[in-house]
Amino acid sequence: MIDSQAVKNTCNASIESKGFCFYKCTNGIKRHLAVDTLGFPFFTHCTKANVSDDQGLIEMLSQNLDYFRAKPDDIPKTTILLDNGYHPEMLTAALQALYPQIMTKIQFELAPKPTKAEKAAQGKTGFVVVATRWVIERSNAWMERCKSLVKNFERKRGQCDSQS
Repeated sequence: MIDSQAVKNTCNASIESKGFCFYKCTNGIKRHLAVDTLGFPFFTHCTKANVSDDQGLIEMLSQNLDYFRAKPDDIPKTTILLDNGYHPEMLTAALQALYPQIMTKIQFELAPKPTKAEKAAQGKTGFVVVATRWVIERSNAWMERCKSLVKNFERKRGQCDSQS
């Protein structure tokens, strides 16, 4: 499962890491996280917040192409569950340009999104938890419990302090 999370910058964060995520109205960074079915981190990648989810995923997977190259061809494809903010066709084309055999080893699947009728049948409105997506959302929440990950504190040495 893969998702991204926009994280606000502190006033001390470096200018190089700053970007604005229009979807979340957040000035900061975006953490892209891939987890296994239990929610343990598999791949991670950080970008400016203005980088799209699709582009961040392409960057994250391209940095880890050796993992997919080493994966045997005779085992089932790895299914990567995505939320509805991703575009599988675009991802497939971009990844095949980097590694043509990658789609013989992975497949993308969009997470189910309950319709209004399904929500009404359950007597619910607004946000409804989808069990398969909850694993990645829980992993993002685990990271938010760590004080040093709540905001982006990163800055280059010498930017605002003296070079000693």
